[in-house]
Amino acid sequence: MILSSLPSSTLSKGASLLSLVAVGLLAGCKVGPNYARPAVTAPPAFRGAEGAQVSSDTKGSLGDEQWAAVYREPELQELIRKALANNYDVKIAAQRILEQKAQVKITRANEFPTLSFGGTGIGASLPSSLGTSIASPLVDGAFSLNASWTPDFWGQYRRQTEAARATLLAQEWAQRAVRLTLVEDVATDYIQLRAYDRQLEITQNTLRVRQDSLDLTKKLESGGSSPLSDVRQAEQLLYTASSEIPQLEQDIQEEENAITLLLGEDPGPIVHKDPNALIPPPQDLPTGLPSQLLERRPDIQEAEATLISANAQIGVARAQFFPSLPINASAGLGGSTFSSLVDIASKTIYGYGSLSQPIFSGGKLRGQLQLSQATKEEMVVTYQKTIAGAFRDVSNALIALNKQRTNREQQEKLVAAAQDATRLARMRYQGGSTSYLEVLTTDSTLYSAQLNLVTAQQNEALALVQLYSALGGGWQ
Repeated sequence: MILSSLPSSTLSKGASLLSLVAVGLLAGCKVGPNYARPAVTAPPAFRGAEGAQVSSDTKGSLGDEQWAAVYREPELQELIRKALANNYDVKIAAQRILEQKAQVKITRANEFPTLSFGGTGIGASLPSSLGTSIASPLVDGAFSLNASWTPDFWGQYRRQTEAARATLLAQEWAQRAVRLTLVEDVATDYIQLRAYDRQLEITQNTLRVRQDSLDLTKKLESGGSSPLSDVRQAEQLLYTASSEIPQLEQDIQEEENAITLLLGEDPGPIVHKDPNALIPPPQDLPTGLPSQLLERRPDIQEAEATLISANAQIGVARAQFFPSLPINASAGLGGSTFSSLVDIASKTIYGYGSLSQPIFSGGKLRGQLQLSQATKEEMVVTYQKTIAGAFRDVSNALIALNKQRTNREQQEKLVAAAQDATRLARMRYQGGSTSYLEVLTTDSTLYSAQLNLVTAQQNEALALVQLYSALGGGWQ
């Protein structure tokens, strides 16, 4: 044997090398830092909760509720169901998950040996007219089995797999974030659509009242009881309302088109007749604790998964500094006839390995390590910023819920006062006690107050949508 001709010292060194290889394989060490979640200090309570009529019950949160339990309007529920099933962004997010799952398989394959099988053959035949024959048409042939493997002593491939799996987790949370945003967008657009419907209804009712007022003013003018200027002022009121109708109808159709796009459908009308879309949100909504957002908000979870991936890439960069030992082996059978081709005595087996240690690369390896470390630090800041943004979103939603409720209540009082003022002004005008200017002023005030009340109702309803989304609800 070849080994018998080697000196004992060489055999000893070879055995030591094999022992080190075995220990490295068994230890399965991975260079680079293991992931640890950055310390984040959450406030004890959300800012704005003290002014809003909400509950800080630690046992539950509005964000834990299914969207169907928050949005109870049947029309809105049907729209959300269609959107979650057919929305393009949701489908794109699902495909990205499948792509990353395939990437994980590709990356993980580096940890295992590769095997390949091949064969070669050369054949020839001679025409019988030459009077010469050969025992076999096979002149030369061979079968071979090849294997190669680079042991993952330093965990380079395992860190790559760790990074790929973290990226997959980030994609899964990104899909949930898309679902959350989609539910929020559908609810927001539906509430906006119902607000346009209500404004159109108010404008049409105002138009009928002003048309009656114009008819009355014309009769009074023809009878000599009112000047022509009163007729012109009544016409101003009428045309002010009539000019608003085409714009509102345009807004309604454009909002319908926006919703159908979210549904993954072609532009067209949708059903929007539910009268409860703009009712005040319920009180004592549970918000839970700020620390719970870290586990519930998809964007926070996505940012953390991206941070985990960046942390694993540091290990990949560190492993580049250490030696690698690619191992290759081949075995084959060969011969000039079919019988000798499969004869085990003709087998040939050999193997070889190579050891490489980086010495100088012009700073490339150190640059890669510095890049991975800087990227991780960037992801840490991004993670912290995402959390801070989540706290801000909840605080803004709570403040809006409180202030818009107060605004709506005051607008309701303003509408009631304006309606009575308009009624009294028309009575005085018909009795000849005042000019039509008072009717014009009070009517314009009433119309503006009614439209502003719809806006206040819309903003209060949207505050619930914003709070639910800010608390991480909607993707479940």
